Amino acid sequence: MSGSASPPVSPRPPVDAESRPVVQVHELTRLFGDFVAVDHVTFSVAEGEIFGFLGPNGAGKTTTIKMLTGLLAPSSGNGRVAGFDVRKASESIKTRIGYMSQLFSLYGDLTVEENIEFFAGLYDVTGSRFTARRDWVLEMAGLTKHRTQMTAQLPLGWKQRLALGCAVLHEPPILFLDEPTSGVDPVSRRAFWELIYSLSDRGTTVFVSTHYMEEAEYCNRLALMNRGRIIALDRPPALRTQMAEPILEVTVDDASTAARALQHQPGIVEAAMFGRSVHVVVEDVAAAEASIPPFLAARGITCTAILPVRPSLEDVFVSLVRREGGAVLG
Repeated sequence: MSGSASPPVSPRPPVDAESRPVVQVHELTRLFGDFVAVDHVTFSVAEGEIFGFLGPNGAGKTTTIKMLTGLLAPSSGNGRVAGFDVRKASESIKTRIGYMSQLFSLYGDLTVEENIEFFAGLYDVTGSRFTARRDWVLEMAGLTKHRTQMTAQLPLGWKQRLALGCAVLHEPPILFLDEPTSGVDPVSRRAFWELIYSLSDRGTTVFVSTHYMEEAEYCNRLALMNRGRIIALDRPPALRTQMAEPILEVTVDDASTAARALQHQPGIVEAAMFGRSVHVVVEDVAAAEASIPPFLAARGITCTAILPVRPSLEDVFVSLVRREGGAVLG
């Protein structure tokens, strides 16, 4: 669940989630037979907030979004979106939200402009408003010169921006994005998040799911989800304080082998690759700093540096999952 992109701008400011909530969820649950896909989740999203849903594939993020967008009925619990009950007023909800699925929901056998026209028809965007919104989408997506190109022929990053434009063609106050950057290169992902920031700055509430840890930094608040449950919810800086154990970053010549070996070293709680180094969660910093180099050397691995580091959100996520005794799905 790691990545390499850095936040496009400074971290988002704090929000008061209770001041003007536009999404309210209480004990929302979804069963598929005996399988609990979403397990009694409770949260709220404030007007204008970028709210992140972070977790591995299979954590329940998409199922939650489908319930909130009126595409799937909850098994139990309650939810309101834009003031409407998700159980009783799903059609009213659909007119007040934008939704971008993992597959982008574009038609490859239509041109760029024809896709925009199709979604304009769905959202009843007509006349001069359609002309203005179509031109905005083309400019926003950088596709003005490609308006007659078949959508199937577009690079993935262009399809992504076009799908976003179609999702907000009717200027909805709430936007749901389900894994919108999955499979997209880091440059396109960064450009996409700059577009999300632009929409948020105009007052749009954005609910976005992702399995990219670094994208969590872009959100006002973040819910960490695993096995259908929310295991933590707060601002990214506050979530880092939930990491109880100290972390050392160990620079070695073979990170993969070192991570596997260190998992069995006494005094080490967790060891995992982090780029070309290894993040090691330890019980005692001084003892670990003294024992790790000779432990690795005995196994033919050269350790060139050991430094205490601030926990990443990935470190926090793994720690929280381990604390609850469950394995990360992926």
